[in-house]
Amino acid sequence: MDTATSAAPARQEHARQEHARQDPFRPHRVVVLALDGALPFELGIPHRIFGRPRDARGRRLYEVVTCSIRPPGPVQTDADFAIQVEHGPEALATADTVVVPASYELGPVFEQGVLTDDLAAALAHIRPGTRLTSICTGVYVLAAAGYLDGRPATTHWADAERFQELFPKIEVDPDVLFIDDGDVLTSAGVAAGIDLCLHIVRRDHGTAIANEVARRTVVPPHRDGGQAQYIHRPVPDPQQASTTTARAWALGRLHEPIQLRDMADQESMSVRTFTRRFREEVGVSPGQWLTQQRVERARHLLESTDLSVDQVARDAGFGTAQSMRQHLQTALGVTPTSYRRTFRAGSRDDVRAHGGT
Repeated sequence: MDTATSAAPARQEHARQEHARQDPFRPHRVVVLALDGALPFELGIPHRIFGRPRDARGRRLYEVVTCSIRPPGPVQTDADFAIQVEHGPEALATADTVVVPASYELGPVFEQGVLTDDLAAALAHIRPGTRLTSICTGVYVLAAAGYLDGRPATTHWADAERFQELFPKIEVDPDVLFIDDGDVLTSAGVAAGIDLCLHIVRRDHGTAIANEVARRTVVPPHRDGGQAQYIHRPVPDPQQASTTTARAWALGRLHEPIQLRDMADQESMSVRTFTRRFREEVGVSPGQWLTQQRVERARHLLESTDLSVDQVARDAGFGTAQSMRQHLQTALGVTPTSYRRTFRAGSRDDVRAHGGT
């Protein structure tokens, strides 16, 4: 064999290793656990949301794979079709984040709060420090495995009371869309899984990337985790006026002082009627909603501009840096300066280089 030819593979391997050393980028690996009786909608949410984000160089920020608790093969859904899963439980050992979507066939997990042998064996593959998330009744799996003892969690409002009875060591909140408890996150049912996954993207890579994913998915870019999951009348009666005009008016004036009376006047309603109608449609009070929108505006400005903290506070409608600092600390647990340091472009590149965590 020609010497040059025989040396080529060695040179290629050396080049590959050198490239890996110079560019340590690795997408954050999300492993979705598909259980029998899985709901196709919830099962597809992680792929839809985490499959979209890319960095400035066009590289995917997440790698999403689906696994079963059995060797590769079909997994039956709650619909009239099965899905072919290409990975067995060993994939859980490679996860940076594990997502457990809802299932209607959890058997002893749902009925007695205990894991089956094969489910316990599958979960044993998960490495310490892996971020754990659940959508809807997927929370039963995390609870039965003991991951939620002494911690807050949520699930679909219709299951919350029974879930609390089955797992008394867990602090169940049935009134929120999702709960972020650091390395363990849980969400309510169905579309709340979208909110949770978008929240994770926002937490990992900032508002701009999360908003782009939301736009491509044609969903609202942000619903706060503390928003009520069950809104009694989310779609207004055709015979009644809605608060849409007032919300659009307020969004164009976040930098100005906005009084409740000002918003009510946009709909020609009394303050009392407007407040009741607003809560029925949005799920939170006008004041809470305004604060959420101002926090989002501040996040965007901190990420995308070089404005001073004082100027961001004024443009977002908080008035003073101290007021904004208090609201961001409450909503995000960080100061404006810390948030900017984390999510400015240079910092995000550092985050991505470590798998997005």
